[in-house]
Amino acid sequence: MKHGAIAILPLAAGAALYGFAFGLLAAQTGFHWWGIGLMSATVHAGSSQIVAVEQFAQGGAAAGSVLGAVLAGAALNLRYIGIAASLSGMLAHLPLAKKLLAIHMTGDENWALTMAERAKSPKVGAEFLLGSGLVMVLVWSLSTSLGGIAGTLLPDLDALGLGFAFTAAFIAMARSLWRGRAGALPWFAAFACSLAAVLLGLPQAYAIVAGAVTGLAASALLRKAGRVLA
Repeated sequence: MKHGAIAILPLAAGAALYGFAFGLLAAQTGFHWWGIGLMSATVHAGSSQIVAVEQFAQGGAAAGSVLGAVLAGAALNLRYIGIAASLSGMLAHLPLAKKLLAIHMTGDENWALTMAERAKSPKVGAEFLLGSGLVMVLVWSLSTSLGGIAGTLLPDLDALGLGFAFTAAFIAMARSLWRGRAGALPWFAAFACSLAAVLLGLPQAYAIVAGAVTGLAASALLRKAGRVLA
């Protein structure tokens, strides 16, 4: 576990920056700092957290807003089905409780790092994943909580010109998912579909769901055609 915990530190430092930005803006929309930290520890999925907070900020706790946030978050996190499947061999020997814990602590950063290290040495496995995942969960939860505390102390961020931080945090997360030009078509298809849905008046969360489904369909078509996405 120590090896994974140390190896993930550079990536964790980057995650802390946009985690703080997320906590800052979430607090400005009315979330308590402890609620932000609790969400980060239990959900541990930055993109879906941003979408959920934006939905609640726009529509409050109305049923439509809650459903939209859930659907959008689920669509954004569909990739974790494939990520979890790729870990099945590595985690096969673990007890069920530890296996579930490892899956919960798996994010884009520590999964990619674990796979890269495992390609170099087959000895790298579940302990590396757990160590790196534990650091990422702690850093993400702490940075978002600190951002939430700062957000309650600072004046209105929009008045300071910092309202873009929410968008910037999301862009940073999206950039971490980019795997090269081979995956450009699904990204473009998802963007075009989401933009069209918004222009047609569909709520933003549902536009995200539509874009995610379109992107997945484009990705499936590329794979069926024999093109491997990087």
